[in-house]
Amino acid sequence: MHESWRPFLQAEFQQDYFRELSEFLRVEYAHKTIFPPKNQVFSAFATDFNAIKVVIIGQDPYHEPGQAHGLAFSVRPGVKMPPSLQNIFKEINAELGTPLPTDGYLGRWARQGVLLLNNTLTVEAHKAGSHRGHSWEVFTTHTIEHLSAQREHLVFMLWGRDARSKKTLIDQDKHLILEAAHPSPLSAYHGFFGCGHFTACNDYLRSHGLTPIDW
Repeated sequence: MHESWRPFLQAEFQQDYFRELSEFLRVEYAHKTIFPPKNQVFSAFATDFNAIKVVIIGQDPYHEPGQAHGLAFSVRPGVKMPPSLQNIFKEINAELGTPLPTDGYLGRWARQGVLLLNNTLTVEAHKAGSHRGHSWEVFTTHTIEHLSAQREHLVFMLWGRDARSKKTLIDQDKHLILEAAHPSPLSAYHGFFGCGHFTACNDYLRSHGLTPIDW
């Protein structure tokens, strides 16, 4: 994780809810197959807090082997792109005309200041949503509140019900909130396709003198 996150994370790690979460995860990792690997759970926090320009909130990590590595929606090069990620790239292509990428690794976004944060940071293999209700949501809530309070002119992309539930945590006078359906095949045609988020994001960043994201 980046040094800029250390004071916030250390304070969270000392809270009772996180101690309970840590014990839950210790047992889960010891007896089950959990994704992502332990050393990748906080990969999103490698992005410099002070360089973040965009926050994309996912649900929980991919739950099939070889997919999750700590960045929401991202997979490593060489790993087949999940359908949600394919739909994200289709929307970018439709908006901006950029060619569809050959891999689904979003580290290139993270390096530009895009925080790719899942609502829960771990999941049991083959069991979507299996780590919900074990306090990751508290951690995510505190993270978003911290970003909203300490930064200005961030773009929050909230896709789907879980992400949109975080809207009330964000100061709308300081930040841009973009809401749409989740990009999964079940909902992409009900408000994600045609949302215009990637264009709106870059227009907002330019309007505040910030470098747009190369999507």
